[in-house]
Amino acid sequence: MRLPSARALPLLLLSAAVACSVACTSETGDGVTGDEQYLTEHSDIIFSPAPAEASHLVRLAKEIDGAKKTIDIAIYSYRDAAIGEALARAVARGVKVRFLYDQGSKDSHLPAASLATSTSGKLEANGVDVRYITKILHHKFMIVDGPRDDLALAKSAHLVTGSANWTSSAASTFDENTIIFQKQPELVLRFQRDFDTMWAHSKDFVGKDFLYELSTSNIQDAAIPDTAHTSALFTSANFTVKDTTFSVTPTNTVADALVAGINGATKSIHLASTHLRSREVAEALIAKKKATPALDVRVYLDGQEFIAAGTQDVQLAKVQTCLTTAGTSEAKKRDCLNNDFLFGYQVGSSGVDVRYKLYAYRWDASYAPQMHSKYMVVDGSKLYTGSYNLSDNSEHGTFENELLLEAPTHARLIAAFEANFESIWKTGRDENKLAALDARMAEGGAFPIVFDPMALSSDEITVLKDRIRTKCPAVDSDAFRSAATSHRVCTP
Repeated sequence: MRLPSARALPLLLLSAAVACSVACTSETGDGVTGDEQYLTEHSDIIFSPAPAEASHLVRLAKEIDGAKKTIDIAIYSYRDAAIGEALARAVARGVKVRFLYDQGSKDSHLPAASLATSTSGKLEANGVDVRYITKILHHKFMIVDGPRDDLALAKSAHLVTGSANWTSSAASTFDENTIIFQKQPELVLRFQRDFDTMWAHSKDFVGKDFLYELSTSNIQDAAIPDTAHTSALFTSANFTVKDTTFSVTPTNTVADALVAGINGATKSIHLASTHLRSREVAEALIAKKKATPALDVRVYLDGQEFIAAGTQDVQLAKVQTCLTTAGTSEAKKRDCLNNDFLFGYQVGSSGVDVRYKLYAYRWDASYAPQMHSKYMVVDGSKLYTGSYNLSDNSEHGTFENELLLEAPTHARLIAAFEANFESIWKTGRDENKLAALDARMAEGGAFPIVFDPMALSSDEITVLKDRIRTKCPAVDSDAFRSAATSHRVCTP
């Protein structure tokens, strides 16, 4: 489906509390054409966290082992030995592998003696051509036997994309989603074209000499089928490029699509995201809830997004000071309004039901089982999902993707995401984990300040944190603040 902007849409990152793999296979019937049936024969979803044997990492390795000619990868974070071994096997049997890797930029600046032992260096030692771009590459997608040199291969290629990086934490700890598409030529062609654009303007890791091979298919709009209920957006539409330099424009490709989805909701909006730092999306949620109070609007965020009322006041004051300093400069004013503002508190205060995945008194990346999925389901019939965090940085500072998949073509896939949302929305609540933690503190003695994840409202978190501070005043000391990893338990 071509959107009014005629641009392709980035996937919104999402997650699941219960591991599952669902084959979303459409049935022909009322409202579903033969073409739509063809497009939904093979769409699988894997939610993390999952058992090791059922994780997205295992499925990725299988996809790589099935490659016959080419593999194109664009990934933010990769640390999985089994995938590395599968890539080496692919190269050994003659498969050409191109690997766009965000870490490649940092690895390329290592001392010469360290290049070979870096992650990028190890990939290249196995015959994988590693390159990087001069912006943050936040994608997590792979195209197997795609149309890089033959457009006809779009019909048979496999496309893997979603919120999950290729790491053990993404497989077994974080809430994530990974979708595997087959027989979906429009999506494959759009992702291939985005990959080709990045690859054509990338830089070489320089760890090992490779023949720099560009795609030859030269994908044009006319070659991409206009498929009902199926769209893809990319933040690459927000950049101009010259050689290897990408320059940002004010365009809001993905945010505008998300706002349109929110504005069009008639029954429900279920949004799961690591962050909520997009002013456009936050204001649209607030306005929609105000205009339609009975609308079921629920937002589930990672615990790092929680702020108290006092911190909200500080945020607002900083914005006001920034706007005053900006004077008449419209560009500076825009920067003030999009400066990583945490909107969870403001959206929750407007009447939207907001919960946070809380697992610690103080957030720290070293122990955070993050809510890392990024998706939104509207009216149970539209799914927005991909790598896109809800932030201005994702829109204008990173390369991202966002899918818009609609019923009836993708009804089963959408239902799987709705089920996932209902599951993570209740994280820890059926097990009464909050009451159990309260009881533990009431007993006296040591108690955890890093604990099992719970989906809590702002009010619930405020009460919990007050109790923790009362029982353990040291929790706000410099020692606890500066070494969160070493202070997971408090002994009053």
